[in-house]
Amino acid sequence: MSLTIKLTSVIVNDQEKALQFYTQVLGFQLHKDIPMGDGRWLTVKAPGGPSEIELLLEPAHFPAAQTYQQALFTARIPFTAFMVEDIYAEYDRMKKLGVIFAKEPTEAGAVIITELEDTVGNLIMIYQEQ
Repeated sequence: MSLTIKLTSVIVNDQEKALQFYTQVLGFQLHKDIPMGDGRWLTVKAPGGPSEIELLLEPAHFPAAQTYQQALFTARIPFTAFMVEDIYAEYDRMKKLGVIFAKEPTEAGAVIITELEDTVGNLIMIYQEQ
């Protein structure tokens, strides 16, 4: 048996706002947008990344999900992390777009990291391998 990652998710408190941020600021591309009752099955993909991996922008309708998301944010723990090729260029690009960063790019062992607020309740880490 061989396990692979095809779908991962991030809890968001506003799917439409998340879609705008994840596509227009982070550069993901809309993949699926299917109405599902109070929310949507809303996925994005990384341009140039593995075509089979989707990121689900998961609505935070479940109270425990909201509590978890808020606890992570309050503790300043990133919900997830995304790799970039040039962290300094991405940091500068996103700063010009008004993105709020929790820290400037910082060396952390074999990576350089920074953390940003995604406007929908999460702290997100971006990193570059050294």
